[in-house]
Amino acid sequence: MGLAEFLAVLMVVAVVAALMAGYPVALTLAGVSLAFAVLGDALGAMNFAILGALPQRIFGVMTNEVLLAIPLFIFMGVMLEQSRIAEQLLERVGRLFGARRGGLGYAVVVVGALLAASTGIVGATAVTMGLIMLPAMMRHGYDPRLAAGTVAASATLAQIIPPSTVLVLLGDQLNNAYQAAQLAQGKFAPSVVSVSDLFAAAILPGLLLVALYLAYLVAMALLRPQSCPAVSGDIRAAGSLLEALLAPVLLIVAVLGSILLGIATPTEAASVGAVGAILLAARQAPLTELMRPVAEKTTQITSMIFLILIGATMFSLVFRALGGDDMVHRALADLPGGTAGAVLAVMFAMFLLGFVMDAFEIIFVVVPIVAPALLKMPGVDPVWLGIMMAVNLQTSYMHPPLGPTLFFLRGVAPPEITTRHIYVGIVPFVAIQLFALVVLWFAPALTTALPQALYGR
Repeated sequence: MGLAEFLAVLMVVAVVAALMAGYPVALTLAGVSLAFAVLGDALGAMNFAILGALPQRIFGVMTNEVLLAIPLFIFMGVMLEQSRIAEQLLERVGRLFGARRGGLGYAVVVVGALLAASTGIVGATAVTMGLIMLPAMMRHGYDPRLAAGTVAASATLAQIIPPSTVLVLLGDQLNNAYQAAQLAQGKFAPSVVSVSDLFAAAILPGLLLVALYLAYLVAMALLRPQSCPAVSGDIRAAGSLLEALLAPVLLIVAVLGSILLGIATPTEAASVGAVGAILLAARQAPLTELMRPVAEKTTQITSMIFLILIGATMFSLVFRALGGDDMVHRALADLPGGTAGAVLAVMFAMFLLGFVMDAFEIIFVVVPIVAPALLKMPGVDPVWLGIMMAVNLQTSYMHPPLGPTLFFLRGVAPPEITTRHIYVGIVPFVAIQLFALVVLWFAPALTTALPQALYGR
């Protein structure tokens, strides 16, 4: 290992150490990268002038039409949260399913999937469901571990079920990596991986996770009925449920349907979704009361994501200048097991990084490093790889100790639910996630069949 590659490894270690110490992600990425660029130039390992390419790269990020979907999807999700549409859906589904043993748990999973398909924001879903369903589950005698785990896991469905902001960002990064891999192989008219491909590919895996969560709750209802007792149901809730379902279902059809059918690009569909969310919210509360808090929260979340993306752009620029890309490719190619061994190693590394980094950080820091090397290997389908990464990254939102969903839940959980309850309760769902990864490994058609049917890829 030469000096430049040693500095590249040391830079990654420095970033992880700074993140574990609690420093802000975007500033850590940019600051560490700048420091190592200065050090590399001083030691003759790289030329500092390469940072002259940074403004053009940042301009490319800010004018990327695909990434324009991010603030629009965030606006849509925040508007639905603030307008209490999600809250009404939770309450009515909960009443309908409550008469069955484990019914409130089933309601949480079903509503989590519906909110995921209409908002795409994990934090908003976790807070909304935590505020409404956790107190209800505690009142009716649910085991606090099962209640906390069910709510946390269901909230993270917003990361894998389209339209997901994580899938948009992952699609953009994978497309860049896929084109770079093809160019390196001499293909000067490279194919692309679109966000629409990932949206279509994520539907069956998302439904698989919903089915597995429900199967686990059914098993708990049979084996430990005292952990999820039945509550008094209200069959009259069916009528009001249809009314509550109308808003999110219309939004799902308008946004996701238009993307999958090729009527609109993800960015165009996101704008339709944002307008649709405004119209639906106007039925619940005056828009003059909603627009300011929605705009403020949307701006905060969007700014955070793009600031991280700019920092990650600087990180990848310096990392490549130090020869990190070639080093990673050699390291993955030399692993035992060939392509399968390399993919497994990356999946395992991403799972471990999820303990200390969230999904956005891993997408912006790790994916640009490892994806080009993996996509150069024979037999690696970029869409399959993207969904494997997305399901793997979903665990980073909920496994201890730093899963963001756990912090969201801890902030809104009633006093009788402790941090230990949340951490222990989420473990079975993390195991379910890993089982889903195994299923997708041995049945890749679950990710590729729908994109093939819709787009012929």
